[in-house]
Amino acid sequence: MSDIADGSLAYEGVKRIEWADRAMPVLRQIRERFAAERPLAGLRIAACMHVTTETAGLIRTLQAGGASVALAASNPLSTQDDTAAALVHEYGAEVFARAGTDREGYYRHIHQALETGPDLVLDDGCDLVNTLHTDRTDLIGTVRAGCEQTTTGVIRLHQMALEGALRFPVVAVNDTDTKHMFDNRYGTGQSTLDGIVRATNTLLAGKTVVIAGFGYCGRGLAERARGLGARVVVTEIDPVKALDAALQGFSVQPMARAAEHGDVFITATGNRDVVAAEHLAVMKDGAILANSGHFDVEIDVRALQDLAVEVHRVRPQADEYVLADGRRLILLAEGRLVNLAAAEGHPAAVMDMSFADQALTCAWLATAHAALEPAVHQVPKEIDTEVARLKLASMAIEIDTLTAEQEEYLHSWRLGS
Repeated sequence: MSDIADGSLAYEGVKRIEWADRAMPVLRQIRERFAAERPLAGLRIAACMHVTTETAGLIRTLQAGGASVALAASNPLSTQDDTAAALVHEYGAEVFARAGTDREGYYRHIHQALETGPDLVLDDGCDLVNTLHTDRTDLIGTVRAGCEQTTTGVIRLHQMALEGALRFPVVAVNDTDTKHMFDNRYGTGQSTLDGIVRATNTLLAGKTVVIAGFGYCGRGLAERARGLGARVVVTEIDPVKALDAALQGFSVQPMARAAEHGDVFITATGNRDVVAAEHLAVMKDGAILANSGHFDVEIDVRALQDLAVEVHRVRPQADEYVLADGRRLILLAEGRLVNLAAAEGHPAAVMDMSFADQALTCAWLATAHAALEPAVHQVPKEIDTEVARLKLASMAIEIDTLTAEQEEYLHSWRLGS
């Protein structure tokens, strides 16, 4: 039995799901193929993902392939209640998600999704897989394999595998080129700034925007912030990524220095306490704090609460923390994913590729799981290439192909200069 907020919202949800579907031609093609081939026939899938219109496209595709799907939310502030209602009442999925639920409700929903006894699991942050390996070990025996879509989740999975704790194979869908090169860079770059602007109505031109982390997400954020006229400062712990940022023309500084003059701070690292008490203590009046990492640990919200003498909700998803010295720091979306809490997440056109990767990987796992060890695996290159090919075709873009002579040259060591 599903647990959603309001079933009467289903009609509105369907309209928005259909709108998103227009921008997801690759997933539509895969859905049509799945409906004919039924590669997931008879399989039960439990997913812990953001309950959005784009995710609904993936769920419908898995159903077209023959799977029954139970969906729990991977973030309590990202759930779209109308999407949840539509998935239940119009598309026949089981959904356990309510916008704004508390921590207890969040994990209750994950447990409810797992109660369906899944054959495959899809995760967005590793909370579902973690729950299976801690609280619901009784269900692990039925799980054949899983997929993980986030950098944060992949980091956790690698640590589980390193410690010998991972009990079934999981594919790092996050690591495909068609995911991290586009979803992380262009999706995160655009949707995070969208969330910040919606929550604050601030002008980014002329401001100093501090980006913590210069992975694919941070790179996209820095590029887009510069495009809007901001002075961009990057903080990093990785010398190679810091050098990359510097050679792209961004100022690279430690957070302790950047904290003193930044106007907007955006974390995108996958680690905790990136903005810590000592940084909050020196920030200027009116500084804006936003997190684009998966979990709400990158900004030390507890330290911010300890420093504050008053807290006011000044705009939807914007809380003003008044410190003892009179400075005001603005925390967006309670320190959670700002692009999904204060905006609508990634545009459907970029999620088209990420969810195409997910769908095709699920179909591959339906038969390939038996040959995989309990470890973190990469998506087969053929799937990544197929998604890119389909996306190019949907954009009416043609590319060259190798001639027979070129193929021979690339596979020969005898031909010299």
